Amino acid sequence: MSVMMVRKKVTRKWEKLPGKNTFCCDGRVMMARQKGIFYLTLILILGTCSLFFAFECRYLAVHLSPAIPVFAAVLFLFAMATLLRTSFSDPGVIPRALPDEAAFIEMEIEAANGNVPQGQRPPPRIKNVQINNQIVKLKYCYTCKIFRPPRASHCSICDNCVERFDHHCPWVGNCVGKRNYRYFYLFILSLSLLTIYIFAFNIVYVALNSLSIGFLNTLKESPGTVLEVFICFFTLWSVVGLTGFHTFLVSLNQTTNEDIKGSWTGKNRVQNPYNYGNPVKNCCEVLCGPVKPSMLDRRGILQEQAGVLGQTEQTNSNPQQDPVSAAPLMSSESSENPASPGKDPQTNATNAIEMSVQHPKQSDGTKI
Repeated sequence: MSVMMVRKKVTRKWEKLPGKNTFCCDGRVMMARQKGIFYLTLILILGTCSLFFAFECRYLAVHLSPAIPVFAAVLFLFAMATLLRTSFSDPGVIPRALPDEAAFIEMEIEAANGNVPQGQRPPPRIKNVQINNQIVKLKYCYTCKIFRPPRASHCSICDNCVERFDHHCPWVGNCVGKRNYRYFYLFILSLSLLTIYIFAFNIVYVALNSLSIGFLNTLKESPGTVLEVFICFFTLWSVVGLTGFHTFLVSLNQTTNEDIKGSWTGKNRVQNPYNYGNPVKNCCEVLCGPVKPSMLDRRGILQEQAGVLGQTEQTNSNPQQDPVSAAPLMSSESSENPASPGKDPQTNATNAIEMSVQHPKQSDGTKI
């Protein structure tokens, strides 16, 4: 009897994803490759808070209130949770077009532009969509081979198109986009409160303890206080300023990328079609709206045939073997052909555009 055993190697889809991201924990964690500044962020937060809990909190809990270290611990845990959620999550990466999809889009572009005379520059690859009576341009990405959805942009550091791209933040080690912007905003907000809290109670600690043992003895008793005040003083201005800037953007339902480029101001004279005209509604839409699932099936399985192992066994009862029984088993994946004739090759490439152009205020008012 002849038995053919097919051994297959299980490969996750995140191992084959293009771009410059790194993955950990079997694809559950997604970050940028440059993580040095992210580690610096962790060291500054953990180091400052450790010194505060080790020196000042014990004195303040006894002489003022035991609620001081408790509230500081709550702020610290919330800031760390939102930082890790921002850093380890998919910001909204848009999958690149498959070869068949890219070829189909190229055919559409060539049919729309016609024959371009030799020596002349071809027209820009742009599509116009109408959102709440405003014309918004969809630009073609030559790297991802897709027309980017509204508000999306290609990050040169991560080498991916990100939906509702805000900016690439090296301090969190990831892009900030549609799927993690709320956690980024909550992180800088809680970090601002934590920095102000530690800085203020460091001053209170020095003032109270100096009345009993003197200023120099206070610094000798808790040498970490000087370092904490130094870090908090210089961090305070940048973090609080950044929080105020993003609060302004959230109230207008605008991104950092749009503000830098002047998408809704300046010479374009185009109003922001995503602005509700009410800061409260804008904040609710940006910070409290539903979060769509990731468009990347990072932990999906790709099975590749690693080898075929043949093993022959002879039995006395049946020396003659049927040649059909020795045929190898066919992989069930061979029927899963992404370029099947009955499927439109443009479906996956335009799916993100169709979902993004629909505005919450007017889901049926978008025209391409």
